[in-house]
Amino acid sequence: MNYILKNIPERTQKPRVNGLTMVMDKGLSVREVEDFLEVAGPHADIIKLGWSTSYVTPNLERKLKVYKDAGIPVYFGGTLFEAFIIRNQFDDYRRILDKYGMELAEVSDGSIEIGHEEKCEYIRKLSEQVTVISEVGSKDAAKILAPYKWINLMQAEIQAGAWKVIAEAREAGNVGIFRDSGEVRQGLIDEILTQIPAETIIWEAPQKAQQVWFIKLIGSNINLGNIAPSDVIPVETLRLGLRSDTFDHFLNL
Repeated sequence: MNYILKNIPERTQKPRVNGLTMVMDKGLSVREVEDFLEVAGPHADIIKLGWSTSYVTPNLERKLKVYKDAGIPVYFGGTLFEAFIIRNQFDDYRRILDKYGMELAEVSDGSIEIGHEEKCEYIRKLSEQVTVISEVGSKDAAKILAPYKWINLMQAEIQAGAWKVIAEAREAGNVGIFRDSGEVRQGLIDEILTQIPAETIIWEAPQKAQQVWFIKLIGSNINLGNIAPSDVIPVETLRLGLRSDTFDHFLNL
């Protein structure tokens, strides 16, 4: 840091396994990635190339190399996995992961229906090849899962080999663990945390109010996902109690 302040929460150090900031890249250019990393690279832990944007992104290999050279893992969004699965191209997907030297892969079923045992089998197979992050929850706002179902799904996917499980919210933060207004489904979160360790979950929280809520609930070293590139430094200040929203939360006067 640039100077010393007392009573600042202690952050985990990179490479982190907890306190992750997962950033949503929705189509940054190579130059934009370079500029982003110059400022926010120390605070970004994982990059998701949102949904299927990698399919249409020019200079994909150059872009991935910039992230790799910065030591920041990248993975394709879960919707791309689903696009391959719905077309019966799972083996092709595995070859794509190898072609681009991906170390992470997301397994999700937010846009298509996949039997859960089948989904867990995909997790098991891919975990032999890469580190798997699975996503629980639907992108359809009309599909509301009971808390026990969230817990059962998360437990099964962790057992199948998922390193982390993502709690679905989409890039807008208005489905899954949130109501369509963006309000946190607090009872759901409380129930999940009775059975699933917080450090195992990446909470998609693209909105500032959502980020503040989770940081106050769990602490500075909560895993947060779907963070916009321009919000990475603002999120870090929230984690450290250096923004008005969390200013008093970490003070030890």
